[in-house]
Amino acid sequence: MTADDVVRVLALLRRAQADVWVGGGWGIDALIGEQTRDHRDLDLMHRHDQEAAVLTVLSAEGFVESLSWRPVRFVVQASDGREIDFHPLVFSADGSAVQASPEPQRPFVYPSSCFVTGTIQGTSVPCLSAEQQVYFHQGYDPTARDRHDMAELRRVFGIATHF
Repeated sequence: MTADDVVRVLALLRRAQADVWVGGGWGIDALIGEQTRDHRDLDLMHRHDQEAAVLTVLSAEGFVESLSWRPVRFVVQASDGREIDFHPLVFSADGSAVQASPEPQRPFVYPSSCFVTGTIQGTSVPCLSAEQQVYFHQGYDPTARDRHDMAELRRVFGIATHF
């Protein structure tokens, strides 16, 4: 998934009036304001109640669902292998959100302060905060990419990470 791909997908979703936030590796690069590594996919958080609009616009672009772990997440893929990993969010009146988790009694929590803005190829994009990125990089054995991403957050923001 290239930076051009990301900017194009976000523009399509914006035109469809679908609210999304970039997470994962591209989200970290958006916070930093430059691409620091290659990316296999694009992680997007979206409003659960806008899922139909998201799927409609991406279907028109040739993306088809390749994995469903609803209500936790689902993946769409283009014929050329580009993937978008979607994470449905249910928002509260205070601007915070929750995402279902594999443990229903312990949903993933998104405080309202975690929805921030970053930059990809000079384009302003909605993304998750550095603190939220660190929060989501806990509780599992990190890959080399995860280690790289956390090192970048430490380098740029001086933020503490657990690996």
